[in-house]
Amino acid sequence: MRPRCWRRRRGNRPYAHARGGSATPLRPEARTESARSTFETPVFRLVFDGRFAQAQPKGVVRRTSRRYASKMAIPDYQSLMLPVLSAASQGEIRIGDVVERVADSLALTAEERAQLLPSGRQTLFANRVHWAKTYLNKAGLVEITRRGHFTITDRGKIALQSNPGRIDNAFLTRFEEFRDFVKGARQEDEEAPPVALSSIELRSQTPDEIMREAHREIDASLRRDLLDRVRSAPPEFFERLLVNLLLGMGFGGSVADAGRALGRSGDDGVDGVIDQDALGLDRVYIQAKRYAEGNNVGSGAIRDFFGSLDRHKATKGLFVTTSRFSASAIETAQFLSKRIVLIDGDQLTKLMIRYNVGCRVEEALEIKKIDEDYFE
Repeated sequence: MRPRCWRRRRGNRPYAHARGGSATPLRPEARTESARSTFETPVFRLVFDGRFAQAQPKGVVRRTSRRYASKMAIPDYQSLMLPVLSAASQGEIRIGDVVERVADSLALTAEERAQLLPSGRQTLFANRVHWAKTYLNKAGLVEITRRGHFTITDRGKIALQSNPGRIDNAFLTRFEEFRDFVKGARQEDEEAPPVALSSIELRSQTPDEIMREAHREIDASLRRDLLDRVRSAPPEFFERLLVNLLLGMGFGGSVADAGRALGRSGDDGVDGVIDQDALGLDRVYIQAKRYAEGNNVGSGAIRDFFGSLDRHKATKGLFVTTSRFSASAIETAQFLSKRIVLIDGDQLTKLMIRYNVGCRVEEALEIKKIDEDYFE
């Protein structure tokens, strides 16, 4: 009868076990690590010799650790300054070619190259390359030759010859032109407090990204304020708000018609009806729940609304709440035979801001750039 045996791993060292013998650690071959995410693991085979099992090396298996397999983040604009300057070291080059060349050198994926700014007009990586070039130009390391083209200057060549490990804002502050650029940008804004040069050295975001981040913070604060005001308002106001919002989104014919449709449903489980066309051939039935935070809508309310839609022979419905929907409520809405769209408090305030319901534009900031056609 062959002895029962098995192989088990403790940490990174294999152990061989055999009946009648103790667990003896095996000395693996030297393991080489060719990269952070790739390494070789020795494979052993058990050879039976009487009562004991002996381990003999069989080979190595090359494998990749999932722990180290992480998606590379797009470098910030300061990290791109040295690659951009190096790309221009051979003479005049087009900025679009620099974007592709640097992306290739960083082995960026197609998804990373295609990631867009919130405006949707430019990729995030291309935007950061452009800002890297702009700051290099302000320091006198590159100069603009013609539309969409630039080249390295003598100062830039000297900077590359010094073999810098990194070129960033801290590196650029050694040049007087760059220091004047930073100070001049602050002096033009009389309301801006004085800022030391060290602040721009520590900044990893481009001006575009800083502006958009500030906009997101203001937007989030506005959404919280809107939700608090809606929750504290009377029920009639909440119904009127939904009418105005749906009209702003393109539903209904007029405010009067939509208002009457919303108020005539009674107590049959439907709070409103919005006509999708002037003749009322296609309608959206609405259920509105003005709940406080933490009082989430459950699956029972969704099933009740489904029954009300069935009584009205409706095929679609809109369920709006100022709180949230439970996981079971979301699952119930997805598997019912009628189309029920769920809008929670966060989605509601986003729609209010998008369609200017309950809020208004206080100030509009315009971002302008050089009109290259004008100078040609």
